[in-house]
Amino acid sequence: MQFQILVNIVIAFIWMFLQNEFSVVQFMFGYIVGLGMLFFLRRFLRYEFYFRKVVAIFKLIFLFIYKLILANIDVIKVIIKPKLDIEPGIIAVPTVLKTDWEKTLLANLISLTPGTLTMDFSEDGQTLFIHALNVPDKEAAVREIHDSFEKAILEVTE
Repeated sequence: MQFQILVNIVIAFIWMFLQNEFSVVQFMFGYIVGLGMLFFLRRFLRYEFYFRKVVAIFKLIFLFIYKLILANIDVIKVIIKPKLDIEPGIIAVPTVLKTDWEKTLLANLISLTPGTLTMDFSEDGQTLFIHALNVPDKEAAVREIHDSFEKAILEVTE
C-alpha cells in the first residue's frame, strides 16, 4: 500500500513537471491521473488497490460521526425527560477482530460515543464488556456494534 501511495505521488509530481505549472491544482490533477493509472494496472501489482482502504477509512470516520450525533441526541433526550426511564446495563460483546490494534480501536470508538463506556476485556481478549446508558435489548445492542463499528474496522484492516 505504501508503495502505491509513493508511486501515485511521484506520478503527480511528474505530471506537474510535464505541465510546467507548479500548483496544487496541477498536483491534484496529476494525483487523480495517477489513481487512474494505478487502478488500470492493479492486476500487475502485488497488493490490493490502496484507494479502497482510503475509502474504507473515510467510511469509518463518517460512521463514527453519524453514531456520535445519534448518541448525543439520545443522551439529550434522556436529560430533557422529566422522568428517568432508562435501563442501564453491562453487555458482553464478543468480537471477531484479531489484532490488539483493531480491538483497541473498537473499544475507543465505543467509549467515545456518549452513553457507552468500554469497561474491560475478557481474559482471552475476544469479549468486550461495555456499560451503556440505555439498553432495552442487549442482543440488539450487540448486533448493532457488530454491524456498524466492527464491520467498518474489518473493511479498513483486511
